[in-house]
Amino acid sequence: MIDTLTAAAIEAGKAILDVYARDIAVDEKADCSPVTEADRCAEEIILAILARSFPDIPVVAEESVAAGAVPEIEGQRFFLVDPLDGTKEFINRRSDFTVNIALISDGEPVAGVVFAPARQVGYVAEGGRAAKFQVAADFAVIETTEIRCRTRPASLTAVASRSHSDAETADFLARNAIRDCTSIGSSLKFCLLAEGLADVYPRFGRTMEWDTAAGDAVLRAAGGRVTTLDGQPFRYGKRRQANDCDFANPGFIGWGRDCGPEGREKEADGRESG
Repeated sequence: MIDTLTAAAIEAGKAILDVYARDIAVDEKADCSPVTEADRCAEEIILAILARSFPDIPVVAEESVAAGAVPEIEGQRFFLVDPLDGTKEFINRRSDFTVNIALISDGEPVAGVVFAPARQVGYVAEGGRAAKFQVAADFAVIETTEIRCRTRPASLTAVASRSHSDAETADFLARNAIRDCTSIGSSLKFCLLAEGLADVYPRFGRTMEWDTAAGDAVLRAAGGRVTTLDGQPFRYGKRRQANDCDFANPGFIGWGRDCGPEGREKEADGRESG
């Protein structure tokens, strides 16, 4: 499956870069978020490939949901698709936008691909393993390397949203004595944790499941995890929510290996026993 998801993400990435190379017309959706020809074209490509390869697995895709097309997912596996995550980065000609495709089973992301076409790099997760791949100018995959979260360092490095910074994030960094923080767009934040370049990703602002699922899959497969703000497991397939729309996420924290509160407890236990 992961080969098909990767091929779909790369094909979508090609279409996105075609639009990226010319003037970008921006429309506004009902929720006031921006959408472009690249979003729509990339989603069409991904949906066609998934329908052909996995006709029995429903797909929840960002632009389709915005148009009112929401499949029944109760009690079954389903795909979450964000054809262009980081549309603001794309519009502003920054390179940290991605294509996200994830498979959800029992509320968890069990496989996924994150592809950053302008950076010619991607990340995949399947079977509890995560890898980073590079593509050549013709989009052929030329190098794949397995990745893992690093063990907890003495001083944590955070990643945060470039377009959605807020006072809650600043307060979280201060409370946890985190001085180093890298700002980057899209689901690449999860991937930086997965490849051991950072340790924690706090997000207090609103996201949707298709924004996070593929990056979450990569992070989990690399040895990290994602929790709600109160430390509960982060779940997918959220429908009929009392306080928000279908598929909306609560705030969350992405953690590298041994980097959550229990990681500090283990560290303290080690010092005491030593």
